[in-house]
Amino acid sequence: MVKAYLRYEPAAAFGVIASVDSNIAYDSSGKNLLAPALEKIGVWNVRQGVCSKTLAPSPSPSSRGPSLAVTSIASSSSSLIASGYADGSIRIWDYEKGTCETTLNGHKGAVTTLHYNKLSSLLASGSKDNDIILWDVVGETGLFRLRGHRDQVTDLVFLDSGKKLVSSSKDKFLRVWDLETQHCMQIISGHHSEIWSIDIDPEERYLVTGSADPELRFYTVKHDAMDGQSASIVNGMVVVNNGDLPAQNKWEVLSHFGEINRQSKDRVATVRFNISGNLLACQVAGKTVEILRVLDEDESKRKAKRRIKRKKEKKSTKGAIDVTENGDASHGTGEEGNKLVVTVPDVFKLLQTIRASKKICSICFCPTSPKNSLAALALSLNNNLLEIYSIESSSTTKTVAIEIQGHRADIRSVALSSDNTLLMSTSHSAVKIWNPSTGSCLRTVDSGYGLCGLFVPSNKYAIVGTKAGTIEIIDVSSGTCVQVVEAHGSSVQSIAAIPDGKGFVTGSIDHDVKFWEYQTTQKPGEDSKHLTVSHVRNMKMNDDVLVVAVSPDAKYIAVALLDCTVKVFFLDSLKFFLSLYGHKLPVLCMDISSDADLIVSGSADKNLKIWGLDFGDCHKSIFAHADSVMAVKFVRNTHYMFSVGKDRLVKYWDADKFELLLTLEGHHAEIWCLSVSNRGDFVVTGSHDRSIRRWDRTEEPFFIEEEKEKRLEEMLESDFDNAYENRYTSKEELPEEGAVALAGKKTQETITATDSIIEALDMAEAELKRIAEHEVEKARGKVMDFQPNILMLGRSPSDYVLHAVSNVHTNDLEQTLLALPFSDALKLLSYLKEWALIPDKVELVCRVATLLLQLHHNQLITTPAARPVLTLLKDILHARVKECKDTLGFNLAAMDHLKQLMALKSDALFRDAKTKLLEIRSRYSQRVEARTEIKGERRKKKKQKKSSDGHIWS
Repeated sequence: MVKAYLRYEPAAAFGVIASVDSNIAYDSSGKNLLAPALEKIGVWNVRQGVCSKTLAPSPSPSSRGPSLAVTSIASSSSSLIASGYADGSIRIWDYEKGTCETTLNGHKGAVTTLHYNKLSSLLASGSKDNDIILWDVVGETGLFRLRGHRDQVTDLVFLDSGKKLVSSSKDKFLRVWDLETQHCMQIISGHHSEIWSIDIDPEERYLVTGSADPELRFYTVKHDAMDGQSASIVNGMVVVNNGDLPAQNKWEVLSHFGEINRQSKDRVATVRFNISGNLLACQVAGKTVEILRVLDEDESKRKAKRRIKRKKEKKSTKGAIDVTENGDASHGTGEEGNKLVVTVPDVFKLLQTIRASKKICSICFCPTSPKNSLAALALSLNNNLLEIYSIESSSTTKTVAIEIQGHRADIRSVALSSDNTLLMSTSHSAVKIWNPSTGSCLRTVDSGYGLCGLFVPSNKYAIVGTKAGTIEIIDVSSGTCVQVVEAHGSSVQSIAAIPDGKGFVTGSIDHDVKFWEYQTTQKPGEDSKHLTVSHVRNMKMNDDVLVVAVSPDAKYIAVALLDCTVKVFFLDSLKFFLSLYGHKLPVLCMDISSDADLIVSGSADKNLKIWGLDFGDCHKSIFAHADSVMAVKFVRNTHYMFSVGKDRLVKYWDADKFELLLTLEGHHAEIWCLSVSNRGDFVVTGSHDRSIRRWDRTEEPFFIEEEKEKRLEEMLESDFDNAYENRYTSKEELPEEGAVALAGKKTQETITATDSIIEALDMAEAELKRIAEHEVEKARGKVMDFQPNILMLGRSPSDYVLHAVSNVHTNDLEQTLLALPFSDALKLLSYLKEWALIPDKVELVCRVATLLLQLHHNQLITTPAARPVLTLLKDILHARVKECKDTLGFNLAAMDHLKQLMALKSDALFRDAKTKLLEIRSRYSQRVEARTEIKGERRKKKKQKKSSDGHIWS
């Protein structure tokens, strides 16, 4: 009979507070901070310092592990947030419910930046594939793709209430896009290195760019005014330009304002204005954040006046008579025109510099300003830490640090207690005790660089071997280090428990294998006893000891040396028994099975070797991992084993059949360590990505042959995708200036969806034929009951096809119909007339009709059979869309009326809306006043001109 095994599946991942690949973001309320944790997003309650929710995508066969890492986060004004991933997908989450609302596929490279417009109805995404895609968040579809950048897009900003978009890229250019006409309006050069970040203040006066250049560059923004004239807001004053502008200035949205030198020499990583626009934070790719104060109109004018006054005083003291040309020019504008020239240093002034303990990955201002300070700024550091600073006018103070739930560096060893209720992990400066079932950190103990560890049989104490050569004894209940024993002259590489539970063995780089015994001592003046260890025996080896393992029957001890061999000794007499040689590189891990029949060794040569412990013969050598094998462990009382390697994979093996049973993907970096529970019901792994993952055994059985087939299919699919992408598609030339393309992307899902629609169309056609034949038979008098096709699940042919089309994800519809052959597209068009009568399907019908018309326009024109269908649709669709529009308009008007009625009863709910409305009205009136003033001035000038002209002619 074929042997069945039980499947292991990823159950939990913990230990990561903030990963380095993505930015952090606040939610709209400012109470929660969204931090990337590899493939998940942690929603941290800032005040309590706890993770209230975790948003984790369901892994698919096509994207697992590193391809699912979060690379960008953006929060909207509602409870929705967007996250971009390394495989180019974007997910929209409702963080309050903790659910994924939709997945958008369009990018071929990792998503580098995401940005919502003010209404949160549009989402712009930039990627490493150099493209920008605009998404309709409400309709859950891609609108269009903007091409033009020659390198990855680094940042995006919406302008002019979402009508324009500014993008920055590593190609050293800024581009301004008009989203209504979908073309590039302006390209701005001048940067000498990659532009890493851009931002605009809330009033849209200044746009700031940060690059590797030693200065920050500022641009003023020109807005479209009401009557076709363009207005730019500079220092709070609206300057309206008439239509008689030179052609080149007409499309200039951004004009250069000036530069300000930075303090740090590192490149800029992020520039961000706070919500009120009075602070600008400039984070560099190092440990500092510069906070700049943005002065208002009056302050900047006063500063400019003082500067000019000082200049004059200096000149008068020097007694200079001749003035340089530049001086003349600036004074001309400063004095003769009675206008002040406000420069960048007059508006932006360095307030203070925040210095963090480690390199900063990203920053984010809190959207709500605190009462006692100017702003709150959140920082994510590259050592798995979140910090929140309160910025005041004179100083900055760290208010919150979220650090307990994770290690500052990679996890070097994991050990489970004998009852599997506690998990100990060691890192370069701390030992943490976790609850492996919930993933909560119970104790944190400061320690040396722990390389290995184990629990003492009672589970009250734990032993840690460090890089410094010491053994640390840790009291688990109190979370303190009880004693530090100077054990070895060099790092302790391995610890193995002796099965009788009375002691343990340590192996070190100093060529020693030492045997230790547990003892309890009582300090004078203390009631309680505590554990100590005493050195019993010593065994000198002729090379560095890398691993030690003791057989469960306490008969043998195996020692792996730097000379690539494993020496086996009798544990009682320490006499030599066997030498296992065959590895080409040193053995990094090994384990002995429960029945002491087999010993498995994993090496830096990427191989696992299974040896018999009776004669030392090598049963099998398996090429196990694509990089060094870092840990290997048998499941207790079986010959099944787990191995982990630097290739980020966990593999499950049968050591009797020498077969690979399962490959578990999930870690984003090298896996250093592994621990298997006593019952074998779960496995714990620790990695360089700072995460600890638990893999649980399920009740689902699987067979080796099936798994092999599945692996081959996956390889074939990935090879097919890559080959199709790279080999058979024509090599794309550099895109035209501002070229627009489809937003979607061909995926396995879109191909499957196309197949299901074609299948439904064929089945419906066959069914309609059967129905027609039945009607003919019925007319002839041969009455038989019609048996509908059971595969249609009781639906009519039209409903069955509609069901297949409705099942296609909104975002994938474009690509699905693109793969549909013309003959099938014609069949689909014939069904649209019937579907248009269903009220809630009008939008879908219109989308399908417009897409098919766009794709097959030329063929439809030249196909006589298509004309009747198209003329029918022309009449029906317009009427149906108008009906829908009227219904929506009526409903909106009714809701507006209800709102007004409620506002009359109680104005509390709509107070905010009212103040906003008043604010908008006041702004508009200011603009109109400014415009009328300027018009009046123009008229005066014209009159003066006329009078002076008349005088000359006379």
